[in-house]
Amino acid sequence: MFDIGFTELVVIAVVALIVLGPERLPKAARTMGHLFGRLQRYVNDVKADINREMELDELRKVQQQVKDAATDFEQSMNKALDGAQAGVKSVENELNSAGQPAPALAEAGSPAPAEVPAAAAPPAATEAAPLVAEPPPERVETRQASLPGFDRI
Repeated sequence: MFDIGFTELVVIAVVALIVLGPERLPKAARTMGHLFGRLQRYVNDVKADINREMELDELRKVQQQVKDAATDFEQSMNKALDGAQAGVKSVENELNSAGQPAPALAEAGSPAPAEVPAAAAPPAATEAAPLVAEPPPERVETRQASLPGFDRI
């Protein structure tokens, strides 16, 4: 951090020994150690707070992205639902208009539905396939011979 080498530390220790004297030097070194420890704890706490704030900011960004995606999804689902409801309404209207009697349609200005010619009618019921299917042929199950000693089970 400060790029202090071993020789610089020795010079600082010799100057401190000369200035403070041998009686007060141990107490001053202990006090400096406590202050240095407090400084390190303070710096570590500040670093941890900064990291927490950065992570919290990232989480807020992710939360906003998720909210935006959910809103987009909800809007697209609402559009799809509206389209489906409109389709159902149009089919319902067509079915309701087809179910009205022919004179009512003629009065509304719509042409009356044309009659189906006899040639286009479905074939007679006698030509239709039988409704009851034949049962499948019987299956003959062959049983494997038992192993000796297992035939009693």
